[in-house]
Amino acid sequence: MMFELSQTFSFDAAHTLKRHVSPEEAAGSRRIHGHTYTAEVTVRGERQPESGMVVDLAVLREVLAEIRSQLDHHFLDEVAGLGAPTLENLSVFIHDHVQRRIPQVSSVAVSRAAGDRCVYRPQA
Repeated sequence: MMFELSQTFSFDAAHTLKRHVSPEEAAGSRRIHGHTYTAEVTVRGERQPESGMVVDLAVLREVLAEIRSQLDHHFLDEVAGLGAPTLENLSVFIHDHVQRRIPQVSSVAVSRAAGDRCVYRPQA
């Protein structure tokens, strides 16, 4: 039996973004501004015989707390290894950090209150 287990966390962060749209539309993105983000991390696998769990939620929460501390109330332009602070790059950044400790991570979704959402599912 295959299971998917998800955990979410939120963070508030500021950033700037260089966009390739009309100068009027790009102006707001170039200025420092912020968002409230929600990230959902999903792990996929079979239950471990000794625990009955895909992954211990306490371990997953601990890893997510470490990532949250790198992002929450930070200026994303300065977060090492993130690159341009896009939803896509945030999804990959979170995935890569989770995967170091929890290899069963199968997807990461990052969304903003405005309704924007990006899901990253690395190809196997």
